[in-house]
Amino acid sequence: MSNSFFRFKQFIIHQDKCAMKVTTDACLFGAWAANITGGQESIADSKQLSIKNILDIGCGTGVLSLMLAQKTDADIDAIEIDDEAAAQAMENEEACSFRNSLKVINDDARNYRFGKKYDVIISNPPFYENELKSLSSKKNTAHHSKELVLEDLLTIIKQNLSNPGVFFLLLPFKREDEIKALIDEAGMKLLKLILVRQSVNHHYFRIMLMGKINDDEYSETEFDELSIWGQRQQYTEEFTRLLRDYYLYL
Repeated sequence: MSNSFFRFKQFIIHQDKCAMKVTTDACLFGAWAANITGGQESIADSKQLSIKNILDIGCGTGVLSLMLAQKTDADIDAIEIDDEAAAQAMENEEACSFRNSLKVINDDARNYRFGKKYDVIISNPPFYENELKSLSSKKNTAHHSKELVLEDLLTIIKQNLSNPGVFFLLLPFKREDEIKALIDEAGMKLLKLILVRQSVNHHYFRIMLMGKINDDEYSETEFDELSIWGQRQQYTEEFTRLLRDYYLYL
């Protein structure tokens, strides 16, 4: 049984009302995106980006929003379709001590009118489409894409992303070719793609990617890989570097 809360160094995520709990790969994704938006890592093929507004699509517990809030001074909007998850995200964000303006929106991102452009959009979307579903409707919303397929997500991003803003996505490795094709079809550009392993002995199981609206400037996508665990069941140096500002015992 999952813990009812996950304690980070500077905030706590309560998750008893959310179908999608805090996971190691989501924490890695949030830390990677925050490292870039916070200025510790360069944004490839992009002018110097002034980050004032961030949008978290399908925020769940709000963990990604809070990881980004820890590293930036940007105002952050987080939208979540599930009522209980949105309420819990609001509780988690109201309890934090960050100076950012953090706003949780309980609505469907496909229909909501945000009324502004965002410099950064981040999403850990439902992973699966047309696959066996759970008996739990909340788990289906969190894990399956009937409510938000990738084509819809990219449309929302393109409509609400500033230029030269960037977006970040976390997806299963098996959807790599699909998302690259969809990004190209949407007239957007893939800047970075990180292949993620559970350990140095495992095959890839996740991809983390960063993209932007295509401005017709030619550049090659940067590819890299990252393992969570090393040979001796310890976190790798790269994982530790990214998570040490968040995890209690790093």
